[in-house]
Amino acid sequence: MWAPGMSVSQLNQVALDSGRFPNVTARRLRNVISECFSPRYLISNGAPAQHLKILSRNVSGSDLSQILLLFTARANPILSDFIRDVYWSRYAGGYAEISTVDARAFVERAIDDGKTAIRWSESTVRRVSAYLTGCCADYGLLERGTRSSRRILPLRISHLASAYLAYDLHFAGVGDNALLAHPDWQLFGLAREDVLEELKKLSLKGHVIVQAAGDVVRISWKQPSMEALCDVLSQG
Repeated sequence: MWAPGMSVSQLNQVALDSGRFPNVTARRLRNVISECFSPRYLISNGAPAQHLKILSRNVSGSDLSQILLLFTARANPILSDFIRDVYWSRYAGGYAEISTVDARAFVERAIDDGKTAIRWSESTVRRVSAYLTGCCADYGLLERGTRSSRRILPLRISHLASAYLAYDLHFAGVGDNALLAHPDWQLFGLAREDVLEELKKLSLKGHVIVQAAGDVVRISWKQPSMEALCDVLSQG
């Protein structure tokens, strides 16, 4: 539905005219596009949306889901922090579930630590707490459903997501050594040494060439652009 160069208002009109959302009010649809889709995928002149459009030609839903998670977490820092600080610590600690009570405690702690501009109302705290666990369920970190406590599901970064994230950071100007310690990898539970192993796997696939000596890593990048990478990844 989205096409390169399309503005938020144009996308909203196309979505309205398409008739694909008969049970969604015009106001709700406008809010979804402007408050959810746009901040996640229309940044950088719509580059993420363009990449997803290429990848969706022949890429599994689970692979795409990890790319969607990346951009959703970037657009919503509280979700990013929740995954790093709660999901992965609980997973590493051998816990079986994460509850809305856990999410609420995380939100209240963030407020107490001054991470919000103002203190949130009770209704906002409840809504954001539910959003955090619901979003984790949407992206496969927690089981789906309406239970107040959800089972933790294992998350393993896919080859496609690993290649996409590495190249995305590279083209954003992140240096090779800094790239290994970038916080985005922590969304997938990866520390620096884990990222290096992922890059070595990408090397075996022909996407990069990795040279590591002690703490110094040099990476040769095979693809000249993100679009070229997405074309290659979409071909399997």
